[in-house]
This record gives sequence, structure tokens and C-alpha cells, in this order.
Amino acid sequence: MAEIKSTLDLVLERAERMAQTATNDLSQDNTHKKGMQLAAQFMDNTLDSLIDALNELPPDQQIPLRQGMVAVLLRNIFLPRDASARERTDKAINGILNLAGGTGEMASICEEIRHITGQYHQHREQLKEQLEEQVRVQYEQLLAQQAGGMQQNQGMSPEMALQAKIKEEWSRLETELSDQYSQALDQHKTTVQERLG
Repeated sequence: MAEIKSTLDLVLERAERMAQTATNDLSQDNTHKKGMQLAAQFMDNTLDSLIDALNELPPDQQIPLRQGMVAVLLRNIFLPRDASARERTDKAINGILNLAGGTGEMASICEEIRHITGQYHQHREQLKEQLEEQVRVQYEQLLAQQAGGMQQNQGMSPEMALQAKIKEEWSRLETELSDQYSQALDQHKTTVQERLG
């Protein structure tokens, strides 16, 4: 009977440890979610400083809180296609800098991220202008052919065929460009995750 009781005691002790671990995991998960919420508030301009919110918690809760904040901020760093998306990306970068204290290596990484997103935007606009110029030249050639009576009807108006070609070409160019820049951006985001997460 003593062996059974001692085995039973061991099982109960193990169950108690598992329950305590589960409680700690749940607490960390809730703190992680709280960090995500705080970062979302920061992104929505309803919270001024992430580091102040982080410092309000005891040290044992700061790691999961910071991880949640970093996760949301990194999701908001992407290749912007317009001014409002660029503002959102810049806001997320500022949040990363706020969490890191804006010093040293992290400041350098964030500056490189800004450079990548800025270069992407500039390169994208240049490609778009080049494509528009090519289209203009092709359209003028098409009009000249029509005026000369050389155009044959192929079931689709020349303008519609040209527009379809433009759309297809722009989609291809934009995808290639995004792939190139995304690779570099993802490397920097991984570095930020490793340093702050």
C-alpha cells in the first residue's frame, strides 16, 4: 500500500506542476495579447509610448508583452504602395525604435528598413512611368496603323488589347519588384524579431 500511495503522491505532484505551468503559460499568453493590443493602440495613435507602457509592468511580464508588441509592429512593416501605407510603415518603424530606445544597432536596422521601403516606392514609380511611356508610344503607333488602313480586326478593339497587355505587364513587373524588395525587408524584420522578441 505504501508503494501505491507514494506513486499516487508522485502523480498528484506532477499534476500540480502541470497545472501551475499551464497557469503560467496562460498568463504569458494573456500578456502577449495585451502587448499586441497596446501596439495596435500605438498604431492607431491612441497610445504615445510603447516603452512607457512596457515599463509599467513587472519585469517578469515585460518579455511576453514586448513580444506581442513587436509582432504587431512587424506586421505593419511592408512594402507601401501609397502615401497612407508608407505612413503606417513609418509609424511601425518608430514603434520599434521606441521599444529599442532608438540607439545603436536597432536604429541602423530601422534606417535600412526605411531605405528599402523608400527605394521600393521610388523604383515602383519609375517602372510605372516607363510602362506608361511605352504604352503611349505603342498607342501612337497603333493609331498610325489604323489611319494607314493596316489594322485588321481580330475580334477585340486595339485599345482593349493594348489595355489588357498593359495590365498584364504591370502585374508582372510589380510582382517581380515586390519579390526583390520583400526578400531584403524580410531579412531585416527577422533581425528585429531576434533582437527585440
